[in-house]
Amino acid sequence: MGLTKLERRQRIKRRIRKIISGTANKPRLSVFRSNKEIYVQLIDDVSGNTLLAASSRDKELKSDGNKVETAKAVGKAFGEKALKAGVTTCSFDRNGYLYHGRVKALAEAAREAGLKF
Repeated sequence: MGLTKLERRQRIKRRIRKIISGTANKPRLSVFRSNKEIYVQLIDDVSGNTLLAASSRDKELKSDGNKVETAKAVGKAFGEKALKAGVTTCSFDRNGYLYHGRVKALAEAAREAGLKF
């Protein structure tokens, strides 16, 4: 019997996390997507702290478009927020999701805002 969708994502996630780890000067940009919303945070894995977070549930980010457009808005706002906080580079953690659709839209919008990864 095959893996469930969640088990498959967890396996990919473990494989990615073996390689990617965030530090204070180069944090890990982690993406989580639910069926309705999308969340992103900068994590310092050395100290175990979340440095910055944004999501589609934030009041100033409410957009009436589809989920991909919402992800773009979140990525753009998050990139600007990160630059204000003094973070210019990070390592991207797609969290087991395919780099496609909403995850790709968020990443590209964050890059356009000036974040390097």
